[in-house]
Amino acid sequence: MSWQDYVNTQLVGKDLKEAAIAGHDGNLWAKSANFNVTPGEIQNLLQNYDCQQNLASTGFLLAGQKYFYLSGDDEVMRGKQGKGGVHVVKTTQALLVGVYEAPMEPSTAATITEKLGDYLKGVGY
Repeated sequence: MSWQDYVNTQLVGKDLKEAAIAGHDGNLWAKSANFNVTPGEIQNLLQNYDCQQNLASTGFLLAGQKYFYLSGDDEVMRGKQGKGGVHVVKTTQALLVGVYEAPMEPSTAATITEKLGDYLKGVGY
């Protein structure tokens, strides 16, 4: 399965609004068609993973949209924007980004994104 297939079937195909998979260098491996996230935005998330409190006051950008930082740990980061938000999962080699909108609940977005993250970790990614 290609990286684009993972985005299309396992993330957007499970009703996330937008999704992307990138490497730890910030390079995009695959993304949904209308999600114009940049390598710089991905790198900003990755650079702040170990010090997420930096994002608490500033938030972060994805595809030019500002998200308020909600919470996170060494694998997961959560953000809010309007009636939706974003769930980000860091694996061994990749960063998964799943954007959702109401009526999807944050917990549903978390389950979708983390399930793929767990699978990728299990196969070495």
